[in-house]
Amino acid sequence: MSSPADWRNNWIAEIEQELQENILSFWMTHTRDEEHGGFLGEIAQTMQVNRQADKSLVLNTRILWTFASAYRIYKDERFLATAERAYQYLTGHFIDREHGGLFWMVSPQGNPTEDKKQVYGQAFMIYALSEYYRAAGRHEALNLAIELFRLLEKHSYDPVNKGYVEALARDWSQTDNLSLSGKDLNEKKSMNTHLHVLEGYTNLFRVWPSEELRSSLRELVEVTLKHIIDRNTAHFKLFFDEQWVSKSDHISYGHDIEGSWLLVEAAEVLGDEELLLEVKRMAVRMAEAALNEGVDPDGGMLNEADSTGYVDTDKDWWPQAEAVIGFYNAYQMTGDLKYLEASQASWQFIRQYIVDKDNGEWFWSVTRDGVPTEGHAKVSAWKCPYHNGRACFEMIQRLGNYTGNE
Repeated sequence: MSSPADWRNNWIAEIEQELQENILSFWMTHTRDEEHGGFLGEIAQTMQVNRQADKSLVLNTRILWTFASAYRIYKDERFLATAERAYQYLTGHFIDREHGGLFWMVSPQGNPTEDKKQVYGQAFMIYALSEYYRAAGRHEALNLAIELFRLLEKHSYDPVNKGYVEALARDWSQTDNLSLSGKDLNEKKSMNTHLHVLEGYTNLFRVWPSEELRSSLRELVEVTLKHIIDRNTAHFKLFFDEQWVSKSDHISYGHDIEGSWLLVEAAEVLGDEELLLEVKRMAVRMAEAALNEGVDPDGGMLNEADSTGYVDTDKDWWPQAEAVIGFYNAYQMTGDLKYLEASQASWQFIRQYIVDKDNGEWFWSVTRDGVPTEGHAKVSAWKCPYHNGRACFEMIQRLGNYTGNE
């Protein structure tokens, strides 16, 4: 049997190769919009470009985050140039000069087509800008992130019930058009938005550890523990009214395992030992529930269930990426080898079934039997390099920093 150092080094080498030669290279090679600037809005699984596709705030902020992070780690000027391209396009076309914040969608030519202030999207801009500042030291990026934080606190924060309203109109007034996408409920609050506000605030706190942000981030962790996680099942509840009454019994295994490690990251950044202990206990429960209920023997994570059982047995790309980190994080916290084995199994599932060996990058999803599903894009408003890129960054760091004994 190989030594701990050997298998870690071998695993790091596999991940580095996937990151550099498949994920990052794909996005640099295929996704630039040479006609209108920035990045293409949609590329089909067959690699056919849809030049009429709108450009989404989610896709562009995730490209910025990914390549800023890649530059911070590798100091490769190509990654900085890609991050800069995303930054210039976001600040040139998505910023609302009249009301502040960012548009949700722009046309291929860069004009707003959906101008509501989706809090999820503002949060991703905070996440991306703070990473860009970490990587390149651009103070205007940090200042814009702080401005967005204060806009969310002013307009989206619920001072009565805590948490954040899902969306607002262009001028930050109330709107009935709340839902994030066609598959989401049109409710006031969601797990998904709160998870990514948490993620954005955590990264901003790394570079701007102000008391106002500390207070907001801490409260967000506490709100998640109190209202969003089901204490009985250790699953996230997904949709809520203003008073945190749950509106859905669906379980999203990918969000559960992603949330388990993002919560720990937030508590670690805050540096509150008591809070961190509580978060770690819950994170281990969440990882255990996701492993016991949501993972097949082949290592692949299923999409969704409800009180009747599985409702979506496809295996999308992003839960597999989050499972690699989330289960490894549980292993780091507990030393329990079942989590290490689950993380490794998730990675092997990705390599065998999710990586597109013909066209590059990853398939959107495969069936429960591992067959790529039809009709999904390779690049789209939601298909981006952030989940898989981040899984690689996180694992390279975690495996490389290992100092314990097996």
